[in-house]
Amino acid sequence: MNCDSQNQTTANIIDDVKGDQSWRIFRIISEFTEGFDKLSNLCDAISIFGSARLKPDHPYYQKTIELAELLGQHDFAIISGGGPGIMEAANKGAYLQKQPSVGLNIQLPTEQHPNPYQNISLDFRYFFVRKVMFVRYSMGYVCMPGGFGTLDEFFEALTLMQTHKIYPLPLILFGTDFWSGLLDWIKSKMLEYATISSEDLNYITITDDPQEVLRIMLAHRAWKNQQRQLPQTQSTVDYRQPLP
Repeated sequence: MNCDSQNQTTANIIDDVKGDQSWRIFRIISEFTEGFDKLSNLCDAISIFGSARLKPDHPYYQKTIELAELLGQHDFAIISGGGPGIMEAANKGAYLQKQPSVGLNIQLPTEQHPNPYQNISLDFRYFFVRKVMFVRYSMGYVCMPGGFGTLDEFFEALTLMQTHKIYPLPLILFGTDFWSGLLDWIKSKMLEYATISSEDLNYITITDDPQEVLRIMLAHRAWKNQQRQLPQTQSTVDYRQPLP
């Protein structure tokens, strides 16, 4: 079998990380470089995730605008995936408050088109580069109702904290009617089978209240500012304890 020929055919269908590695690595590096360059001055940013399919008249779209505006009033920047639906609502709330409104856009065959409420916009071809930008420049995650992409971002951040690859950050599931079933399953089956520890749940909050989200993010920002002022040798993080 001619592997080069097979990879060439596959590349015509799905652009993965197979084949043509010699030039592809430069594109990957360029995406990292552009992302780090554009976001280097971003401070105190909250990433808001959620479905691209929810329309402007949906209650969670409206609630996302309210939440993003509330965070913006307290000098938080907002990061979203840059697309329509919940992502658009998140950017719109930040935009209305004249705060940094970051869109990390991704090239997809359907559903993804940039929303008009971004004042910092990046375009990515590779999901893994985009994920690094979310993790690197966010001090908290809010997951509104969403699909597999929202679940992916949520569980990746949870895994990175569980394995101590990143410092703790608040993970908020907004919408008890949407998220309660998932959290109940995690608490029952995963704990029952001892595939996770009870302390792993300390990172997660489920709520319907924008004010609770704000309180959590303000407390975490205060804690993070304290950590920034400590000498590196004195800065310690207990991953087993609940976040402030």
